[in-house]
Amino acid sequence: MSASEAQHLANPRCTECRGSGLQFSTQGPHSAAHTCDCIPACKVCNGEGRVLLQDTGIKRLVRCKCQVLPDRVQIFNEANIPARHLDATFEGFNKDIDGAMPGFVGTWRWVNAYDPGAQSNRGLVLHGGVGRGKTHLMAAAIRHLIFQHGVRARFVEFTHLLASLRQGFELGQGQSRTLQALGDIDLLAIDELGKGRSTDWELQVVDELVSRRYNSLRPLLATTNYSPMPSRTSSRTSNLADKSSEQGLMDRVGERVYSRLSEMCDLQQVSGGDYRARSG
Repeated sequence: MSASEAQHLANPRCTECRGSGLQFSTQGPHSAAHTCDCIPACKVCNGEGRVLLQDTGIKRLVRCKCQVLPDRVQIFNEANIPARHLDATFEGFNKDIDGAMPGFVGTWRWVNAYDPGAQSNRGLVLHGGVGRGKTHLMAAAIRHLIFQHGVRARFVEFTHLLASLRQGFELGQGQSRTLQALGDIDLLAIDELGKGRSTDWELQVVDELVSRRYNSLRPLLATTNYSPMPSRTSSRTSNLADKSSEQGLMDRVGERVYSRLSEMCDLQQVSGGDYRARSG
């Protein structure tokens, strides 16, 4: 039984889930999901979640197929999608904004080309100005891949990650375990890539993150407000905080990281008017 099949067991007239079999809410700073009560108990396992399977004379308890949807709910709840993007879906993306369709279509095509069982999946970097709907598209992509394919994903906002690592240092904890976990997850989604002060330590963190994904052939999904093309005038010797508006993504993450991003990811521009103003 697939997640879609489990959802089809839901009552199409249910006022709580509207026939989707899923309900969503916020849990602290993150989005959360749970299966709707309108989904009946499985007739195969009687709601136990396990069935007795006999194979070549050996009996063993295995997880029932009805647990596909609950399992994916758990994956969604571990993805740390921000509460603000609880309702971010492809269906809910505002396609009426002038210039918004190319970014939407590019993200949708990337999601549909994603093969959960392959090591050849390319990543995706959504770039464009502030308020263009990049994070909405990223959250929608994560949500789709989780519920359709069971992809284990993790959403991190880059400056929040840096703050968490700094706090770990203050508590005597190293950053290796955190970065290792982000390197091993099926899909890592980094929001606001390039944001920050671009200190040597911050560049080291992004280099290690991207390198772990690159070397393990695991895809990366990211958003950034910076153009892929480097600025002709900016320099690492200049005050980056003052010149950040003139810089490209290469200036913000370094040449090595940018080179690897270009090799492992598609670069998709998200343009149009202010998405927040039209979607608020």
